[in-house]
Amino acid sequence: MTILTAEELCLAMGHHALLDKVSFTLYAGEKIGIIGRNGTGKSSLLKILSGEIPADDGRISIQNGLKIAYVPQEHQFNEEMSVFDVVSDGLGKIQNALRNYHQLSAALANNPQDETLLEKLQKQADEIEIEDGWQIDAEIMRILSSMSLPENMLVKHLSGGQKKRVAIARAMVQNPDILLLDEPTNHLDIDAIYELEQLLKNFSGSLIVVTHDRTFLDNVVTRIIEIDRGKINLYSGNFSEYRKRKEEELLVEEEHNRLFDKFHAQEEVWIRKGIEARRTRNQGRVKRLQELRRIRAERRERQGQVQLQLSRGDLGGKIVADLENVSFSYDNNMIIKNFSTIIQRGDKIGLIGANGSGKTTFLRLVLGELSPTSGKLRLGTRQNVAYFDQMRTALNENETVFRTIGEGNDFIEINGKKRHVMSYLSDFLFQAERVQSPVKSLSGGERNRLLLAKLFTRTANILVLDEPTNDLDIETQEVLENMLQEYDGTVFLVSHDRCFLDNVITSSIVFEGNGKLQEYIGGYFDYQKIISDKTKLKSNTNKPIKNNERHRKVSEKLSFNEQRELSQLPDEIEKLEQQHSYLQEILSDAQIFKDNFEKAIQASEEIKIIEEQLNEKMNRWEELASRDEKNKNT
Repeated sequence: MTILTAEELCLAMGHHALLDKVSFTLYAGEKIGIIGRNGTGKSSLLKILSGEIPADDGRISIQNGLKIAYVPQEHQFNEEMSVFDVVSDGLGKIQNALRNYHQLSAALANNPQDETLLEKLQKQADEIEIEDGWQIDAEIMRILSSMSLPENMLVKHLSGGQKKRVAIARAMVQNPDILLLDEPTNHLDIDAIYELEQLLKNFSGSLIVVTHDRTFLDNVVTRIIEIDRGKINLYSGNFSEYRKRKEEELLVEEEHNRLFDKFHAQEEVWIRKGIEARRTRNQGRVKRLQELRRIRAERRERQGQVQLQLSRGDLGGKIVADLENVSFSYDNNMIIKNFSTIIQRGDKIGLIGANGSGKTTFLRLVLGELSPTSGKLRLGTRQNVAYFDQMRTALNENETVFRTIGEGNDFIEINGKKRHVMSYLSDFLFQAERVQSPVKSLSGGERNRLLLAKLFTRTANILVLDEPTNDLDIETQEVLENMLQEYDGTVFLVSHDRCFLDNVITSSIVFEGNGKLQEYIGGYFDYQKIISDKTKLKSNTNKPIKNNERHRKVSEKLSFNEQRELSQLPDEIEKLEQQHSYLQEILSDAQIFKDNFEKAIQASEEIKIIEEQLNEKMNRWEELASRDEKNKNT
């Protein structure tokens, strides 16, 4: 059933049409993901649907009586209110009764003998009963629990990720028929994103969400709306299904434009022939050429790709950091406990854990900014670090884009070559009219691109990237992924984007709580598989899993992803073999079974898992190498 219809919506910014006669429908229970490049109008479309801003033209029809809840990227709360008060805000008369009841309950817990408080509490309970508010209260508490939010904590004490969850919870408790979310995963850790995914999967209303999180789109949405050059394209299914169809469409569009331009060029040659041809001109053909010129002028080309290039210097020593039983505590709070690892040049390490679990502390240790409380830490030599800060503290709000990069100079040096600042900024999709704008006027995506541009002017052999994908569109994320894959320095990556992690990192250091850190070889989903396998081992459910037979012909020619996989497999196999040798060396010392039996058992279990992974990757390498060889010989 159709519950919302948008008809020929138009919205312009200056002379630039963000939305050009956009039309679509929303069905009951449908979950739509809106994607597109930064600045294409995704957030503006949500604001129009929510009534925050009007469209320049067009119409929106909504079924009578439907409730819409909108959660923007940035949210404003009364910092002195509790989480419960903020989340219940907007529920009408019952809101005050519930708020008073919870405040009195908290006060009575501190003064259980106060009969006056008890009397007031009973009065509020009676009022809630009359208004049938206990069901609403139960729903609020259910949502707070599902999003791990402390009901009595003041908003001013919350982290950025917790405030984001409060904003979403406030929208959810209103029980909307249509929920509009703008970048809901920003500032959330992976566990919080997973909780949000489960909440939205069970949400019975309709959802329209703007996000660049590809895994989130795969797990939640049932349809994709892509905004591209002022128009929208509709795709059924999740992001992976959209990607397949989009690649096919781009090939068709490229061929169509090639044929159009060829025909256009031929007609331009005809119109420019000599005087004899002009005497006998076919006026119909002249009009057709004029129409071709108009179409070509109006054809909006796809926005160019960001061109990322990192200034490389001395590669530094082979060892970046050697940690042996390193511990670090602060005010009797154990953040890192007896952790050992060797980080080598070229490692790409994902730091995974809840907000506040110690990832920043670990980085400060391996970069030499902190000393361990106990244990041995040896740092490598000739280390040059470039740091991407998710809070963008490296940007001066009042400086222009040009000065931020040039720092008073017109030229910068990248890999020994001089580049004009204007030319360099164009690689990051900054147009000439934007480079003299102050930083404070930039969008979130533009600020992230500017920070990347500033970061990559530095000569570095160690990159520390703290949530680099926030506000970046999907295409720019993929360009950054490719650059990091080819980067021969060391990368420390903190990110909530599971797909980005999986495409970049070669190992994970997971912060499991209470100071416990654990290292896993491979990408994010490799780590997830190891955790799953460990659970199976511990529960003694080692039953063979039967795979469904696939009766299909496998193409001998490798796809692009398979070619990349083939090139990466030797390094992945080598990493696994190194980890296997390291664990074997631990177990070769019989004393460990006496001194640290738990560590010995854990090492033994990990060896079994690594051996399985080695076997899988060796088989995969043989399969791809064989197909590649056959293809070369045909």
